[in-house]
Amino acid sequence: MNDYDFDDNEFPLAYLITIRCHGTWLHGDERRAVDRHGFNAYGAPRRAPNEKLEHLMRDNMKQAAILLDDRQREVVKEAISEVCARRTYDLKAINVRTNHAHAVVSAQSKPEPIVNAFKSYSTRKLREGGLLGNDVRPWARGKSRRYLWKPRSVSRAIDYVLYGQGDIVPDFDD
Repeated sequence: MNDYDFDDNEFPLAYLITIRCHGTWLHGDERRAVDRHGFNAYGAPRRAPNEKLEHLMRDNMKQAAILLDDRQREVVKEAISEVCARRTYDLKAINVRTNHAHAVVSAQSKPEPIVNAFKSYSTRKLREGGLLGNDVRPWARGKSRRYLWKPRSVSRAIDYVLYGQGDIVPDFDD
């Protein structure tokens, strides 16, 4: 192995961050969600569909599922862009859908504070604009963050965010 085969960067080139709206992807549904109980490690199997679990999750919801309309989507996009500008993150791609938002972001930071800022700024901006009640929690607990270590992975993630939306997020490293 030569010196060029080892990458000792603390942070990846970028992250693919996904935040989901409350109640739009429940454990047990056919899309096979990940969870905090051993199914969320990279490469680990996703939780198998389970109709009983999905119904239990739906019954335990404290509010209706949130779907963003066009104006709300624009406000979320503006809020995420504002976070990136204020914190000097490099926002490479963004796509806010009715039930989730994807962003490819480069930052000298761990992804958790980035995600938290995306959620809090977006929620505040939606409330300030009268587009969301004070008692509504728009975001599902948790987040998805993919570490993108290679230029090709970053390019593929950007392409996916801008042009390839679907239920299954591809593996960007293969």
